[in-house]
Amino acid sequence: MSPVAAPLPAPAPATDAVARSVVHKFGGTSVADADRYRHVARLLLARDEDLQVAVVSAMKGVTDALIDLARSAAAADAGWDERWHELRARHRAAAVSLLAENAGPTIEWLDARFNRLREILAALAVIGELPREVLDRVQGLGEVFSAHLLGHHLQALGEDADVLDAREVLVVDHGELGVDVDWKASAAKLALWRDAHPARRLVVTGFVARDRRGNITTLGRNGSDFSGAIFAALFAADELHIWTDVDGVLSADPRVVPEAVQLEALSYDEACELAYFGAKVVHPQTMSPAIERGLPIIIRNTFHPEHPGTRITAVSAGRGPIKGLTLSPELAVLNVEGTGLIGVPGTAERVFAALRNAHVSVVMISQGSSEHSICCVVRQAEAARARDALVQAFSHELAAGQVQRVQLTEGVSVLAAVGDGMAGQPGVAARLFEALGRAQVNILAIAQGSSERNISVAIDAGDATKALRAAHAGFWLSPQTFSVGVIGPGNVGAALLQQLHLAQPQLLARAKLDLRLRAVLSRNRMLLDARGVQGDWKAAFEASAEPADLDRFTEHLLSARLPHTLVIDCSGSADVADRYAGWLVAGIHVVTPNKQAGSGPLARYQAIREAATATGARFRYEATVGAGLPVITTLRDLVDTGDEVTAIAGIFSGTLAWLFNKYDGSVPFSQLVAQARAMGYTEPDPRDDLSGVDVARKLVILAREAGHALSLEDVAVEGLVPADLQQGGVEAFMARLHEVDGGFDQRLADARGRGNVLRYVARFEPGQRPTVGLVELPGDHAFANLRLTDNVVQFRTRRYCDNPLVVQGPGAGPEVTAAGVFADVLRVAAGEGTRL
Repeated sequence: MSPVAAPLPAPAPATDAVARSVVHKFGGTSVADADRYRHVARLLLARDEDLQVAVVSAMKGVTDALIDLARSAAAADAGWDERWHELRARHRAAAVSLLAENAGPTIEWLDARFNRLREILAALAVIGELPREVLDRVQGLGEVFSAHLLGHHLQALGEDADVLDAREVLVVDHGELGVDVDWKASAAKLALWRDAHPARRLVVTGFVARDRRGNITTLGRNGSDFSGAIFAALFAADELHIWTDVDGVLSADPRVVPEAVQLEALSYDEACELAYFGAKVVHPQTMSPAIERGLPIIIRNTFHPEHPGTRITAVSAGRGPIKGLTLSPELAVLNVEGTGLIGVPGTAERVFAALRNAHVSVVMISQGSSEHSICCVVRQAEAARARDALVQAFSHELAAGQVQRVQLTEGVSVLAAVGDGMAGQPGVAARLFEALGRAQVNILAIAQGSSERNISVAIDAGDATKALRAAHAGFWLSPQTFSVGVIGPGNVGAALLQQLHLAQPQLLARAKLDLRLRAVLSRNRMLLDARGVQGDWKAAFEASAEPADLDRFTEHLLSARLPHTLVIDCSGSADVADRYAGWLVAGIHVVTPNKQAGSGPLARYQAIREAATATGARFRYEATVGAGLPVITTLRDLVDTGDEVTAIAGIFSGTLAWLFNKYDGSVPFSQLVAQARAMGYTEPDPRDDLSGVDVARKLVILAREAGHALSLEDVAVEGLVPADLQQGGVEAFMARLHEVDGGFDQRLADARGRGNVLRYVARFEPGQRPTVGLVELPGDHAFANLRLTDNVVQFRTRRYCDNPLVVQGPGAGPEVTAAGVFADVLRVAAGEGTRL
């Protein structure tokens, strides 16, 4: 008896290495031209299988071309004849290339079929219409041509091969649920065919069949894959290999998520769920014969045949609750809402009956337990028809006010998270919603089946890309990716960019964190990079001639639709600080050492904080006080845990700390300032340090962090620059600075006479006016014995009342400040779910 089986369960599946019989299905890209046919032949001949069946699609684009020919002819489009010639020439050229001197019989065979096709097309042009039966006959010819080209090529190579036209054996019916295979009749016909054609290698036409009346028909779009599964069942194959142009099933669409990972294994159920929502995986109807027989399906890459691909079997494998995520676009949400729906039996039935009668397919269903509304997702193209059907079905209730509205929301996509591992595992939905929430994606509707294998959410189509990337990263399937823009590539900014560049490989490997630098902006120019700046950012920035534009800078950062967007402002600009609230409202995180926001106008500061609270976007500014020291973090922890700050005192300027640590009278004060300037400790204009305003800003930041609505104008600031030296250029100021030496000498002598030292200190106590200025401190005071450029802050609180809490360390320098900014960046990333 020939090796044909009735539709009974197959024996335990064999591994790829020892499989006795394998059915291989090749898609159109695998047989696009003569070179690809040769490649497929080599691939098949390299495999040692007792029975080898290759089910082939039409050459790439041929099925669409045949459909176009039929429709053009029926529409009396005179151009159909020329396109018929082109299609015939393509197949003749493939035959000549494949078969060379042996091509004659095959070309004759092709010409006979193409001539018959031309007669059919000419008849369509006369009758002016395209019957369904004729379209089925025409559109399936591509598979017939393809199978003979491959089969004849194998025979020309001396192989024991034969071509099976599926129309000779495969019998099907078309019902409401799709194609129904007559397994008994098909198996009997195949057994008879095999008695006459016992070759070890077979090439079979995909897509085509006959109905029970003997009429030629097709299995519908994606029917070639279905043919592969059908013949795998009929031949009792050990495995079905579906050859395509990817290495297997990916965790997401790589066009949207370039970091998508290849899945080694899936269950049938997982593959069906992914396929339903459009993932590039085997079509759901292909699963049916495989599921019934426990037949393994392996998705392989024709262009990379050594890759093992993705194995689909009855049992799921692999770690993690989620295997993959998919997006289904071009959808709409329909919502039927009204108090009259509550507790009324049959409402859902009326909704779905109306949609069925309107021939509308429902993609997703959601109903709250209150029964106040029923929500369903339908295809965008059917949305208006669906809404009209529901309005008509509930016209009486709408008129009576029992149903308040039938609402249609267009421009919707559905994001589906799929995996057998989520069943019975708490927290999966929470992780999905958390990832979407952090990415500022609003959810319109939610659905989860009782199998707990799929969680689907309807979202605005404009958020679809960002949502998929955020969810993919949220389940650790890809790195958490940030679209990063840096403003102010000066001393601190340049140091930060260098630190980011050096840390990036480790962050990717250890924490799956991708800080993608996509924009750098200075006062005059900016660099925008779509993929992310790689290597020497400075050279790329200097080569950029694009003028600075904060609006374009922002648009560019958002344009990639990455899960998270981050602006790092290393400038000292008040104009940039004015942008913070708008950025935060847009969901853009802001990290900065710029003191303008924290100490500037109180209304701006409050708007920034309110924006951050409203959207969940992070605003971090640790480096505004104490550079890399954990000053603000410490204060925030005190306040958040319920402590009450009763006093803040500190030395907040590394420049002024160095000056008064060094100033002992042996060197005039003006010379120390000159030394500090030469060593880079001061600002380019030392008056910016000596004025004390920078220290006052830091005090305001800390007071606000402690919960007090303090403004810079409320601080009494003692500057160290006399009024007559505040005007003019820097060099003129330095030339006259010696005029202050006498006053400082006297103050130092007076302090020493009382056993004290001079220090520049900021102080805040609730109920008293904050002060910044030069004060005398006892020699044993904590502030009296600092290292040269140390900053120090002393928090006195209800808990730390007798022995204040002190934070001390280096508080100046580009590297230290940049490290403080970087630490804030990582805190933001940790808040977005990164495993740091």
